[in-house]
Amino acid sequence: MNESFDLADADRLTVGTVGAPGRRVFYLQAAQAGRIVTLKVEKQQVAVLAEALVELLSDLPAPEAVPSAGELLLPVEPLWGVGGMQIAYDQEGDRLVLVAQELLADDDADEDDAAVGRLRFTREQAAALISRSQELVEAGRPPCPWCGHPLDPTGHSCPRTNGHRPPTP
Repeated sequence: MNESFDLADADRLTVGTVGAPGRRVFYLQAAQAGRIVTLKVEKQQVAVLAEALVELLSDLPAPEAVPSAGELLLPVEPLWGVGGMQIAYDQEGDRLVLVAQELLADDDADEDDAAVGRLRFTREQAAALISRSQELVEAGRPPCPWCGHPLDPTGHSCPRTNGHRPPTP
């Protein structure tokens, strides 16, 4: 079982990648009082988290000043991979709360054994995270105009053409 954690008031919150488009690994990173926590996430999880935060922030007062989310702090050493995430708003503390659950590799593993991470952060940090997330997701490989699958630099065998001709972007 991996380490669970609770960052009650994150100083820093960002997402970032390591690697070239098509081979990038995505990370969610938070810091509080010198402690850095890095979690491995999927590109789709980053996109969905940004969408959920946009929706949640639309019902709240606008953030005063949006800081930059910044780059990942090095070295990037993830505690564990994320299987699922939940987001909520703590009205009393005026903080967003992200709960991430560890992805268990073994199908027979008990979910109660999964590590859990809790991050509390400001509306300003959420707005910065949205911007950074959207930037990273959009920076990936362009989609095929016919099937929507990512195009590799060397082309791609499009299922819509039955593999007979490479699509042109």
